[in-house]
Amino acid sequence: MFSLLKEDIDSVMSRDPAARSRWEVLTTYPGVHAIMAYRVGHALWSRGLRYPARVLQFFSRMLTNVDIHPAATIGRRLFIDHGAGVVIGETAEIGHDVTLYHGVTLGGTSWRKGKRHPTLSSGVVVGAGAKILGPITIGERVRVGANSVVVKDVPADRTVVGIPGRIVRSEGRRGPDGLDLDHHLVPDPVGKALACLLDRVKVLESRMAAAGLDPEECGECTDNCDCSSMIQSAKEEH
Repeated sequence: MFSLLKEDIDSVMSRDPAARSRWEVLTTYPGVHAIMAYRVGHALWSRGLRYPARVLQFFSRMLTNVDIHPAATIGRRLFIDHGAGVVIGETAEIGHDVTLYHGVTLGGTSWRKGKRHPTLSSGVVVGAGAKILGPITIGERVRVGANSVVVKDVPADRTVVGIPGRIVRSEGRRGPDGLDLDHHLVPDPVGKALACLLDRVKVLESRMAAAGLDPEECGECTDNCDCSSMIQSAKEEH
C-alpha cells in the first residue's frame, strides 16, 4: 500500500509542473486523496467487506468530489488532475500510468449486471470533460480530447476527438517517459472541414467571375439561371 502511494505521489510530481513537493501533493491534492481512499476501499471490497468499502467511497466522494467505485480495477501511478467531477464506474478497468483530467466519466450504458464500463489500457490520457461509455476498450497510449464522447473501441496510439469520438491521428509525440500530455494539441476536424469548404467557395466564386457573373449580385438560384448551370458543370468536372 505504501509503495503504491509513493508511486501515485511520484506520478503527480512528474506530470504536474504545479507540484512543488511530495508533502504538498500528499496534503492538498484531492485526486491523490481519492486514489488513497479507493485503494483502501478496494482492499475491503476484495475481502468481502463491501458495505464498509461503499461507506468509505461515500465519504471520499464528499471530501474530494471524485467518485471511484471500490470494485473498479486501477493500475499503478494513476494521476487524476484537479479531480473535480471524475467518475469511475464499478466494472471500469484502468491500466498503469493513466492520466485523467477533471470532469472525466468512465460510465456504463446499460442497467444489466456484468461488464458495462470501459477498459483503459496503460498510458492513456483523457482530457477534461471527456466521457468514455460502455464496455469498450481504449488501447495503449490513446489520447482522448477534452469533452469528447467515446462509445467505440479505439486501437493503440490514436488520438480521438469529437461527439461521437473520431480518430483524427494515428501517432503522436512521446515524452522521455513514454507519456504525451499535450492533449491540447489535438487536431480540429471540424475546423479543417470548414476551411476546406471556404476554399471551395473561393474556387466557385472565381469561376463565376471568369464566366462574367458577380457572386454579390447573383440572386436566388433557379433551375434555369446561369449560376445553377455553371455549378452543375463544376460538379460534373469533379
